Amino acid sequence: MPRLLLLLPAAGYANQDFIAAAARLDIDLVTCADHCHQLAPGWGLPPLMSVPFDQPEVARQQVLNALTQPVDAVLAADDHGAALAAALRVALQLPGNLPEAVAALTDKLRFRQLQQAIGLLHPVFSSIHDDDAAAAAVARVFPLVVKARRLNASRGVIRVDNAAQFARAVTQIKRIQARAQRDTGALGLLVEAFIPGVEVALDGVLAHGALRVLAVFDKPDPLDGPYFEETLFITPSRLPAATQHELAAAVQRVCVAAGVSDGVVHAEARINAAGVWLLEIAPRGIGGLCGRVLAATLGMGSAEIVLRHAVGLPLPASVNDAAAGVMMVLVPASGIFRGVDGLDAARAVPDITGIEITALAGQLMAPPPEGAGYLGFIFSRAATPQQAEAALRAAHAALAVRIQPLVEP
Repeated sequence: MPRLLLLLPAAGYANQDFIAAAARLDIDLVTCADHCHQLAPGWGLPPLMSVPFDQPEVARQQVLNALTQPVDAVLAADDHGAALAAALRVALQLPGNLPEAVAALTDKLRFRQLQQAIGLLHPVFSSIHDDDAAAAAVARVFPLVVKARRLNASRGVIRVDNAAQFARAVTQIKRIQARAQRDTGALGLLVEAFIPGVEVALDGVLAHGALRVLAVFDKPDPLDGPYFEETLFITPSRLPAATQHELAAAVQRVCVAAGVSDGVVHAEARINAAGVWLLEIAPRGIGGLCGRVLAATLGMGSAEIVLRHAVGLPLPASVNDAAAGVMMVLVPASGIFRGVDGLDAARAVPDITGIEITALAGQLMAPPPEGAGYLGFIFSRAATPQQAEAALRAAHAALAVRIQPLVEP
């Protein structure tokens, strides 16, 4: 029986999916929590340890001290544990992507520098470390996008159209970044030209540097800012086959250049008349509960695919003809979540296969760029991508979200 050390965020959406998949695959799972260990009982499996994922050098030794038996693989369920997982693989002499390779993808500035070095399409960009650098960046042509360098899920990403917006965004994102991750004072921010076009995503798995595409997702809703809340993912993509091949080739090329040669990756890109512009590549599967949509097209969800690859089990053989989609239920406003009405009507919409509200009543919520969470997920399966998308929109229209505004002191 393979034994796998799995790094799980304390309140990750897909924690249960990973645990259930490991049980089905007869994998002996050792779990490690990102240090909010008080949430771990909800997993149904106690963590062996609780360590600070955002301090990988500190956490690395804590994990090594706690491990009492050898493991065959180390895996992070999401971005938060990627650096720690890479450091542990080195310490335990296990195969997998090295820390430097992982950092080349997860740091947005380093990712842009890598694209520039290998000659791929990329926006004009610069880093912001001080007021002088910020002032110089404002001289660029608007619109711009200001980004925290290591956050995900649209957190700390803001489009700005003038100098006043730029100054406010820099202040806001520095605060968001400092609150989300320790030791970011010298990290700075990334500022780059806004890339127009349609947005798509790709999930794939690398083996010895060769990419196998699992799915290409359309994002039918425009993502033009000022914030970039993702809503719909629909597969198969309606992009021309040649464009999808260009996207896959660009993803593989960047991964090879970064030194990321193994494991599941999730890429985001913009497509316009100039070609494919990669936004980012994460060394993980698609986030949230969105990975469940792959069960409709591949026969198994993302969590199972990730675990299978990590321990050398066979991956799904082929893609079926089904179309599928997922809609992330956005947080409409900051406040206290009180519930969602209309669930029965939404679940009754044809081609809807499931609705899961993941937010808890009484939970404090905020939309991007401050927040990184969703209220829940809606899933569809249909004969065509158009039908899958229409079902999601109809189900979402049946829902009424109740958010209690915060009372100012």
